[in-house]
Amino acid sequence: MKARNKFLLGGVLVLGTASYLMASSINETATYYLTPGELAAKVADNPRFSKNGVKVGARVVSGTIQRDPGGRELTFTMTDGTKTYPVHYRGVTPDTFTDGVDIVVEGRLDSNGVFQATTLLAKCASRYENAPGQPGQNPAGGEHPASIPKA
Repeated sequence: MKARNKFLLGGVLVLGTASYLMASSINETATYYLTPGELAAKVADNPRFSKNGVKVGARVVSGTIQRDPGGRELTFTMTDGTKTYPVHYRGVTPDTFTDGVDIVVEGRLDSNGVFQATTLLAKCASRYENAPGQPGQNPAGGEHPASIPKA
């Protein structure tokens, strides 16, 4: 066998192995979260499902956040518009956690129907965008802002 053919065969084996490892790791590390409606359907199909740890993505119902005086525990209600669950969380609360924010909680649904969260993530991409008329935006709609010198 020629050296060129050995090199090509080795390259194909390396690329094939790398492709297989990437494809299998993507399937193993992909994180999916349920909505409260999907969680309710799974628990209705199999009541033992509530003993499994799960991630749930929802929105905080406005006016339901109650913080413990110690500051390390809080309760609130989450919803996806179809199903609502009360949530109990103990830990550090993210800075972006407020009423109406989208969240992802990780934990278990207890026998009382309360989601016992061990992880709380708040999503709020719009918080970091400039509001209309703020510095860095063009208020004149296409013209060069007067406060910035032209190059």
